[in-house]
Amino acid sequence: MFDILMYLFENYIHSEAEIMVDHDELTDELTRAGFHQDEIYKALSWLEKLADLQNNDSHPYLTRVCGPSTRIYTAQEMQRLDAECRGFLLFLEQVNLLDVTTREMVIDRIMELDTKDFYLDDLKWVVLMVLFNVPGREKAYSQMEDLIFDERPDGPLH
Repeated sequence: MFDILMYLFENYIHSEAEIMVDHDELTDELTRAGFHQDEIYKALSWLEKLADLQNNDSHPYLTRVCGPSTRIYTAQEMQRLDAECRGFLLFLEQVNLLDVTTREMVIDRIMELDTKDFYLDDLKWVVLMVLFNVPGREKAYSQMEDLIFDERPDGPLH
């Protein structure tokens, strides 16, 4: 499922291609690209739920904008998000790329992924997808994009 999300993001969203694509046409294209039907439906549902997170009536945590807080992760969240991922989320909050609302949207979308293994690079892409879908977060999206694509190699720079 995550492969399909990446494919869609890179080929439609990130490339600024026409986003209004017929659902059946998109499904056919993804099938031709080698993805399985059930995984396609899961990925499309994941994207629809991402869009629905902006509906404050069904997700009351998105309506409460509060000051600085400490996020306590559930056991299931800690199982999916290792210490490196949780630390990166905290870092993104500290540098104001994520706020309480977008952090919760990211965690919500991560927990809905149908995958056993989840790594820091996967987290970065989910953050990018969430920021892309939240109106008014264009600057944060651009900065996150820079973090992903302008990574420096490990070790000291000479």
